[in-house]
Amino acid sequence: MNRDITILRDLAQQYAAAAAQPVQNERRALWTRHNSRKQTRPLVLATFGMWNVWCRAVFADERMQCRDPFYCGYERALRMLLFQDRIGDDSILEPWITVRAAVQGGWGKAWGVQQAHTMPGVEGGAWKFDPPIKAWRDVQKLTAPAHVIDEEATQREASRLHEAIGDILPINISRGPLCQNFLADISTDIAQLRGLEQLMIDMYESPRELHALLAFMRDGIIANQAQAERAGDWGLADQHNQAVPYCEELTPPAANVANQPRKNLWYFCAAQEFTLISPAMHEEFMLRYQLPIISAFGLSAYGCCEDLTKKIDMLRQIPNLRIIAVTPRADVRRCAEQIGTDYVMSWRPNPTDMVCCGFDEALIRRTIREGLAACKGCHVHVHLKDVETVEGAPERLAKWARIVRDVADAC
Repeated sequence: MNRDITILRDLAQQYAAAAAQPVQNERRALWTRHNSRKQTRPLVLATFGMWNVWCRAVFADERMQCRDPFYCGYERALRMLLFQDRIGDDSILEPWITVRAAVQGGWGKAWGVQQAHTMPGVEGGAWKFDPPIKAWRDVQKLTAPAHVIDEEATQREASRLHEAIGDILPINISRGPLCQNFLADISTDIAQLRGLEQLMIDMYESPRELHALLAFMRDGIIANQAQAERAGDWGLADQHNQAVPYCEELTPPAANVANQPRKNLWYFCAAQEFTLISPAMHEEFMLRYQLPIISAFGLSAYGCCEDLTKKIDMLRQIPNLRIIAVTPRADVRRCAEQIGTDYVMSWRPNPTDMVCCGFDEALIRRTIREGLAACKGCHVHVHLKDVETVEGAPERLAKWARIVRDVADAC
């Protein structure tokens, strides 16, 4: 047997065993109640990805054992999932592995032009926007994203993975549209297309042109998602809320259950680029364009890294809103007072204080204890995310989860 396949099969067997543990169903029951605004203990999440600097080191290509890039990618995916299991948080290991369909378009090129950045030349440095729409006449270069799948390429990848591990794990094919998550919140792409500073100026100097561009993007996203729905390409595994998409009101995630209307699914939306924009201008230049997109789905979560402390009332316009992000820059107490039990609070303590700059258990305990006290009576989960460094100690994430669980139990 091919050495790479042997490595992959061993990892798949480990993952299948972990995903079959009874604790996975216990967590499903907890998230189902929690996201339906029923009383549970505070749930705990620690998430990460290859966008984080420490992950790019720990799970780098040269750290993988497979040599074929195809198998190497799935080796990495399985190793990251097994690492997630070792954290001991309330994340769920689903009993399948996903192949993303070869959907036309992608990051940086969804709108027919190539988004670009001026790079800093140092690892972890900040890049600068190099927007393709430098003048309003450049808008005519844009094209709306169509829902097109390369069926041959998709089947080729799925078949190859199935031949390697399909007898161990079901192979879920995700055929959902390009426009999901940050590729569908408008905010992410419009800042890339126009430039963040210029976008802020446009709200004052060119509101008519900006409204026209926002309407074009809104309509393009809605059309892309509707095309996928008509094609039967939305599946139960194609739903996201930046936590765990279980609840009593909607059908839970499942592999290869396609032909789902958007009303059956969770949806995630954010506007990180608007964190310093007033509620009134956020509503005028972003939320009103996001609303028709979000409203097509069953339930939604709003917010990623932006401070929404002064925007809770604004968000109440979202008819299917269920989860609101309460981020490191937010005022936890003020958010809790406004949210009450109307929504689920996704509280995200500052990762700098939690695991990134030393590991101070006393500080962690105090921060979590004070935060949970501020959220008393609310439906809250504690979500550690955006961890850029663990200072060479990935085991900090598991230690953090144990400490937070201990504090939550005491509270």
